[in-house]
Amino acid sequence: MGIIQKQALKSSVFLLIGFAIGGINILFLFPLLTSLDLNGLTRAFLDVGVVLSVLATAGSLPVIFKFSPFYRHYLNKNENDLPFITGMVCLTGFLIICAGGYIFHDFIIRKLGKAPLFAENFNLVYPLTFLMLVFGWLEAFAWTLKRTVESNFLRETLVRLLTTCLILALWYGIINTQQFINLFCFLYFIPVLILFAILRRTGNFNFNFRVSKVTARFKNKMFTFGMFVFGATFLNIASRTVDSFVVLGLKGLEATAVFLLGSYLASLMDLPMRSITSIATPVISESWREKNYKNIYEVYRKSTVTLLVAALFIFNLVMLNVNNLSFFLGKSFAEVPMIVLIMGIAKVIDLGTGINGQIIATSGNWKFDFYTNVLLTIIALPLNFILITRLGIVGGAVATLISVFIFNLTRFIFIYRKYGWQPYGFSHVKILLISIITFYAVYAVPFIVNIYIDSVFRTMFFAALYVPAILRMNVSDELNLTAGKMMKRMRLKR
Repeated sequence: MGIIQKQALKSSVFLLIGFAIGGINILFLFPLLTSLDLNGLTRAFLDVGVVLSVLATAGSLPVIFKFSPFYRHYLNKNENDLPFITGMVCLTGFLIICAGGYIFHDFIIRKLGKAPLFAENFNLVYPLTFLMLVFGWLEAFAWTLKRTVESNFLRETLVRLLTTCLILALWYGIINTQQFINLFCFLYFIPVLILFAILRRTGNFNFNFRVSKVTARFKNKMFTFGMFVFGATFLNIASRTVDSFVVLGLKGLEATAVFLLGSYLASLMDLPMRSITSIATPVISESWREKNYKNIYEVYRKSTVTLLVAALFIFNLVMLNVNNLSFFLGKSFAEVPMIVLIMGIAKVIDLGTGINGQIIATSGNWKFDFYTNVLLTIIALPLNFILITRLGIVGGAVATLISVFIFNLTRFIFIYRKYGWQPYGFSHVKILLISIITFYAVYAVPFIVNIYIDSVFRTMFFAALYVPAILRMNVSDELNLTAGKMMKRMRLKR
């Protein structure tokens, strides 16, 4: 866990900054400086871009994660043809999506009847999808080369900072609404250029047009693996974004903006998961190749502790302040607290089960990853339609909670039965107890003066109770060690 923790800590700094900037954008700048329609449009663009860009990869990114160790082990860096092969697959996938969009254009526009602004600008989905696709492809190689700090900065911080600039430019009249929409769909252009330059400078990202001996040997396994994991990844993302698509189709852009604001607050808990996943994936992949099962189990066990601590910390902070935020934004956002509560619990479950998905996807039983995502999709699609129709946008949150619980329970049972790995112990009980006690201790404090002072006080008070309690109860040696090193550095700087 040493290399994982070291790089995860660095990545978390950029992730934290990025989420802070994203929070300012979504919670304040978008609601206060733009219309709900425009707010909903940007979130819809991003969701569609994510789904289509994953579809365009056609399974090439999982192949990069799984087989890169073999290419590096058996080939010289100039003989590596993996960048060229996967790049061509991604380009072909994108062209097929463009062709499908052209053929079904009229049908798509009709289905967007309750979101006319989206329908008018639908063609801008294609450049956004292409740039997100290229960035994702480059990011996969960055992860395998352990350049996750740079890629996380570009995706999580720079993109959000550029979004802030666009919102402010719109507010000050430097650009008009249509120019804002156009530029928003090219947000990833600068990050793509920077990440490409970073990879080229490593000397390990080259384009060899000849088929290597590794490709010749593993091509059948790569194809089969790629198709299964691609199906799993696509279904996972589709099932996790189907709620926003159903809200968009049934309720329109304004309801989508409210729902996605609540979703964003819950997604704050993804910060530690993204950081640890980006570092742990290549480590686990290499451990499978070396048959170092003990290391995989240790990473699995420690990830459940670290991620549960982080998830509950963020969840409690959000829940302690969400009513103040809802009051600040106005009556249009009255449903946000309930959405955050339900989807926040779903996130706690998701993070509390650790990196189970990465373990399965990089193992010899990677087909099971596909099967569980089929199950997730089968559950999520009808649940979202039924519950959103009956309960409104809160129904989307309930559907997410049910789907995520069944999905992670299935994966936990599989890993336990297949490998005998059960990562939970008394430390997890202590984390839950500390979380509940500290939350209610802060929640019981009466409202203080105004929403701003009240929010600052509750945030600081909870942190002052939760963090020392977690460290004193010694739920994780790694967390205590990291905290000790940080405190030592602070003393030295003084």
